[in-house]
Amino acid sequence: MTDKNQMHTFHIPVMGLAFTIDSPIKVAALGISSVVSIVDDELIEKMRAFYSQKFTLPYNEITKKIRDYRASRITAYLNMMDEIVTSKFNAFKSEIINSKAELEKYISTLPNASEFKKNIQRFIDEGTESIKNYIEENLCPGKIDVNIMTKLDKDNFEKDEQLPIMYNDAHAALRGFANSTLNSSVVLSAGMNPRLYSYMENFTDFYPDALGQIKKKIIIKVSDYRSAMVQGSFLAKKGIWVSEFRIESGLNCGGHAFATDGFLMGPVLEEFKEKKSQLIQTMHELIVKAWNDKNITVPAAPLSIKVTAQGGVGTAEEHGFLLDHYQLDSVGWGSPFLLVPEATTVDASTRMLLAKAKEEDFYLSNISPLGVPFNTVKGTSNDHWKQVRIDAQVAGSSCPKKHLALSKEYDKQGVCTASKKYQDIKLAELNAVSGDISVPEYEERKTAITEKSCLCVGLANSAYMENDVPVKGQQQGVVICPGPNLAYFDKEVSLSAMTKHIYGNENVLPDADRPHMFLKELKMYIDNLKKEMASSLKSTTELQIKKWKAYKTNLEAGIAYYENLFTTSIHFATAKKKLLVQLKESKALLAEIETGVTIPV
Repeated sequence: MTDKNQMHTFHIPVMGLAFTIDSPIKVAALGISSVVSIVDDELIEKMRAFYSQKFTLPYNEITKKIRDYRASRITAYLNMMDEIVTSKFNAFKSEIINSKAELEKYISTLPNASEFKKNIQRFIDEGTESIKNYIEENLCPGKIDVNIMTKLDKDNFEKDEQLPIMYNDAHAALRGFANSTLNSSVVLSAGMNPRLYSYMENFTDFYPDALGQIKKKIIIKVSDYRSAMVQGSFLAKKGIWVSEFRIESGLNCGGHAFATDGFLMGPVLEEFKEKKSQLIQTMHELIVKAWNDKNITVPAAPLSIKVTAQGGVGTAEEHGFLLDHYQLDSVGWGSPFLLVPEATTVDASTRMLLAKAKEEDFYLSNISPLGVPFNTVKGTSNDHWKQVRIDAQVAGSSCPKKHLALSKEYDKQGVCTASKKYQDIKLAELNAVSGDISVPEYEERKTAITEKSCLCVGLANSAYMENDVPVKGQQQGVVICPGPNLAYFDKEVSLSAMTKHIYGNENVLPDADRPHMFLKELKMYIDNLKKEMASSLKSTTELQIKKWKAYKTNLEAGIAYYENLFTTSIHFATAKKKLLVQLKESKALLAEIETGVTIPV
């Protein structure tokens, strides 16, 4: 299903603020696509200064004195990356054209079924001079894609005056991308933001040219088919074509986890496979009217839509199965690349923590100020410094960046729930009623207030530490956001080794027993249902019971789907017996849950 301009069948998704902030500079020349977060303009500006010096490029600081500094910083950084990647790609082409050893080393990292790889190998075997022209015409760099978390669209103020919506965080980030020289995609995650989606109409790069080509494409991250249809239709009515739907596991992923109501990844992917043509046709019919209204030439046939997936994949068998069975265009490999210094930016101590961490160390936390469950790992430096402040009775962050200052409870300009300002107020309120509640309840409420982490700083610090960029302000340490899949990887890995692992030509995993990605996700959903029910021990409503019953029914349907899949698909011929036994165990665990009443975890 992959197109000829795609060298690899995997991509590196966005991770945190810093961990893929410069991944395109590291891997795009090798044909690997990756996604950059464009949330933190301060980090972006510092990285632009760092790489301008490294590659001796001109640099003029974009200060906050400029009203549109946020968008301008993002545009400048993306343009610089585009320039660096183009230069590195041209140098890489020249290197493999002039060195047979380097060429053979490169093609050893490509997919075994790659037409490019097969043709190059044939040219090498025949000793033909056509190899140079073939590389010039067919080798392509990876994409420099960007990510905008649509919920991070904070209002901004100049003194006490609220600025127009176009200066909101996500709006400015979108404008920064739209005004860049990139020919790539923006990944929109965390659900629909109608105002932001409508704002896209202002930029011509999101529309097809006379040849039907779109310079700036839209990728929407979704967890189910219905969400894709709703968001795709909304944009199509405005004349914006969604070029890709990126399906992510609701729980078996890194960072923020947006759990579905028990809809498992396998059945969701199956629905996309079955209904993809319907999705394309529906969006095409809606967009034709919008394009006619805007005097845009309507292509003779509907534009294409890619379907990709990510969340928990860890073996070549899983990778190949996803591509084959669900006819995907690419598979995202995120967390394992946190152990690859040539691809991601993670400080040495945090990378060592990840390599040594075991299954029980990865957990779904409540540390995010967004109030959304957040996948992380125990023992981060951020945990340490946060506890130091709690013990010193000065809980909370100084909140220098304010990207998550979204609570309007105490301030119309917004306050972050991880900030000292917010936590001081909440702790004072708690202390005022401490005499009326038990000690355990007091401690529980206190933890709920103080466990929030400053993600703006914690998710950015790694890039500063790794690149020796001075870190100013309050000590926050590093927050890292791996998915639970990383528990099964135990060492730092080279880019070449990880790429070969993905394609089944090398193995970087230890011999320890690792559950199949579908079964891992299923177990996480069962645990999540039990946790939800246990959290409502004191008061259970009819609405909650109805939701839990639907949740359990969806899981039961998912188990039935997997029973059939594992039994009938040739991909599971050798592992069928083991997988069915594990599935039966999960089925028994689910059967024990009585959704009419709450249960302890």
